[in-house]
Amino acid sequence: MLRKAKPTTNGQRHKLSVDRGDLYKGAPEKSLLVPGHKKRQGRGFKGHITVRHRGGGVKKRMRIIDWKRDKRDIEGRVERIEYDPMRSANIALVFYPDGEKRYMLAPNGLKVDQMVVSGDVVEPTPGNATQLKNIPVGTPVHNIEIRLGKGGQLVRGAGTSAMVQSKDEKFVTILLPSKEIRLINSNCIATIGQVGNQDHKNQKLGKAGRKRLMGIRPTVRGTAQHPGSHPHGGGEGRTGVGLKYSKTPWGKIAMGKKTRKKNKVTNKYIVRDRRKK
Repeated sequence: MLRKAKPTTNGQRHKLSVDRGDLYKGAPEKSLLVPGHKKRQGRGFKGHITVRHRGGGVKKRMRIIDWKRDKRDIEGRVERIEYDPMRSANIALVFYPDGEKRYMLAPNGLKVDQMVVSGDVVEPTPGNATQLKNIPVGTPVHNIEIRLGKGGQLVRGAGTSAMVQSKDEKFVTILLPSKEIRLINSNCIATIGQVGNQDHKNQKLGKAGRKRLMGIRPTVRGTAQHPGSHPHGGGEGRTGVGLKYSKTPWGKIAMGKKTRKKNKVTNKYIVRDRRKK
């Protein structure tokens, strides 16, 4: 649910934010925090900037999420649903009978005190996890494994879900949010339901300062730069990008050029490309 701010200042006038009134307001579970987590401000292991326009921002603590859902056939109780500053989706803290606690992505419709389980035979209710071959056709799923035992890698953002389209002996056909249709090993694990916090994409920050608090620095248009700084720069007055194609700052063709290798091993698992209508 979105909350509109009162227009007491220019920054508040068009601000739309997600109402977090029903989320847990205390501190995160201390045992599930990554110790010594440090922001890299867009720099790689050599200290060079590998991602531009990153820096500053509010200090965050990274939570350890259970992507694998490998605690099999043991029901856990959802203790609370929390905000996670490191991702768009909310997370749920699950208590297990043996005393272990784990965070998982909170799907749409998950309630506090609800029981969730991962196993071979589970009810197709949001929050339960099982192998793709056990999930009925037409069921929305998220947190999907690509490689056995590696943990969920696909469909983890707020409001996203994939759909099981068909099944055979070895593979399950999945329709991804990008509209790509892909074959995935039927023994890979997925969680049932759509990821919660669907209104995340409808937020309006209202002012540039909110973006800075998120650790995102300003971006200068290529056409506004000098010709030595960007291929789009220079010229008298306002000029186009030139030479037919939009370029990156390093002169590579941008905006639509395919970068995936033609002979990539996993190409055979893509039934339909996401660009095809």
